[in-house]
Amino acid sequence: MKKNERIAAFVETLGADSGLALDPRYQGYFTCFNARQYYEAHDVLENLWLETSGNDHLFFKGLIQLAGAFVHLQKHFLQPEHPKHSRRLRPAVRLFHLALTNLEPYSPWHLHLDVAQLCQLCRRLAAEIAASEFQRNPWHPAHAPQLSLQAL
Repeated sequence: MKKNERIAAFVETLGADSGLALDPRYQGYFTCFNARQYYEAHDVLENLWLETSGNDHLFFKGLIQLAGAFVHLQKHFLQPEHPKHSRRLRPAVRLFHLALTNLEPYSPWHLHLDVAQLCQLCRRLAAEIAASEFQRNPWHPAHAPQLSLQAL
């Protein structure tokens, strides 16, 4: 089974809300993200991003970068002494900054998402990590951020 087919089958299991009239892959990103499945969120949205060339291309790219930042934070949290995972805070901050570059033009709201609030989260986490001189990871599964789509 090809990757696109695997992702399509996976997205079907996530149960998109047809009332939002949004691509199920976009909705699936948030389902995965909120379940702390950041790598899966990245993959699901990347599948849509690769097909998108219009106005939403950079928006989706920013969300993919955001998920990537959280992959780094989660791996660091789970194995802080691991030779590779112990060095994941700087790449996370870089990805937060890249995500901001791509998401900020869509603020305050885009595709049912409070982009302004999301950008605030990116800035806060990047600043917190940098202020600790890349020694403290602010991510914890007990208080992992939740993203929600709002019916407008």
